[in-house]
Amino acid sequence: MKPLVQAFLTIFIVAFALMYGASYWNSSQGYTGDHTLTIYNWGDYIDPDLIAEFEEQSGTKVIYQTFDSNEAMMTKISQGGTTFDVAIPSEYAISKMKEDNLLLPLDHSKLPGLVNIDSRFMNLDFDPGNEYSVPYFWGTVGIIYNPELTGDITFTSWNDLWSDKLRNQILLLDGAREVLGFSLNSLHYSLNDTNEDHLQQAKKKLQTLTPNIKAIVGDEIKMLLANEEAAVGVVWSGDAAEIMDENDKLDYVVPDEGSNVWFDNMVIPKTAKNLEGAHAFINFMLDPEIAARNAEYVGYSTPNKLAIPFLPEEVSGDKRFYPDPELTDKLEVYQNLGKRMLSHYNELFLEFKMHKK
Repeated sequence: MKPLVQAFLTIFIVAFALMYGASYWNSSQGYTGDHTLTIYNWGDYIDPDLIAEFEEQSGTKVIYQTFDSNEAMMTKISQGGTTFDVAIPSEYAISKMKEDNLLLPLDHSKLPGLVNIDSRFMNLDFDPGNEYSVPYFWGTVGIIYNPELTGDITFTSWNDLWSDKLRNQILLLDGAREVLGFSLNSLHYSLNDTNEDHLQQAKKKLQTLTPNIKAIVGDEIKMLLANEEAAVGVVWSGDAAEIMDENDKLDYVVPDEGSNVWFDNMVIPKTAKNLEGAHAFINFMLDPEIAARNAEYVGYSTPNKLAIPFLPEEVSGDKRFYPDPELTDKLEVYQNLGKRMLSHYNELFLEFKMHKK
């Protein structure tokens, strides 16, 4: 036998043995079929102790995988090569996933914990009747700032970002909807606006902000702001809470013109193989004490109204992160603008970033 062929055969035999051994071990542990649950979630977006607790209670082995964008998540699920039993997309992604038949309807009879969710967060436009989704976390987009570095600026308006006092002091999220959205809001337009004149106005106004922008960044925005390497940031509220835990000098506000209120939600993708386990996990996360523990760990706001009493008062009573309906009612949910318009938003955002350079 030629050495190359012999080497190939040896590799094949070893690989087969490893796969068989893993399969046998999983089977011997009961981790096959209905005893395995694959969860697809954002990174660091659940208390790992809760996964272990669910495994112990249910006898189900959880396989936990992460994604870094709704688009990456939708692409992976649409390809269909991997089984995902539970995923946690944002609201606009759910609209798209429904259009593309990527979701399975929920059996509400297996989700008695749904009654724990605040009615403000149920039956929203992206999923009427919550046929496909269960609220997981929610929050806002706003401005975090260090009063010691920004002086007398109160940031009651998005337009405060254009102050001459903030030269090279602002960090922005690297997100087209968020950045174009606050520029649209500053002009008193909807952050779901598709009027071309309005979009061009928003882009041009952003370009006048470039002297104040220190950088457009990803997750490192949290570290940079906590370390006072910039005075101001446009961030999601959960990130703001985490930053403020690291540096209590900072404050967070949602400007008066309005902003985005977002929702991440638990769904069952079409790839699901363990429907019973998926419903059991979702209902487990709907338990008030479990939801409160998860909210404390992650730092985002829970939509579970019965979880609120289990949270520390300094958390649940903080109106910056648990605002009254008077504020949330005037905020907007990102709508699914369609592939063409979303691409246009991304193009305008890229043009703005190129102008920044």
